Amino acid sequence: MPAKTSDKTDISDEEDLEPVADETATSARRVVAAYAVDADECRMLFSMLGIAPDEA
Repeated sequence: MPAKTSDKTDISDEEDLEPVADETATSARRVVAAYAVDADECRMLFSMLGIAPDEA
């Protein structure tokens, strides 16, 4: 069954997105790291979720 979408909701509009709290991002990184198959998949998922670690 295809996902339901709304004409009013367009997630590609980055102006509607807000950064998540540090604690939430840290928890999400842990979950992604635990279930990712390898480092490349982990980085890809981080990027997709917008929780990529800051590059120093």
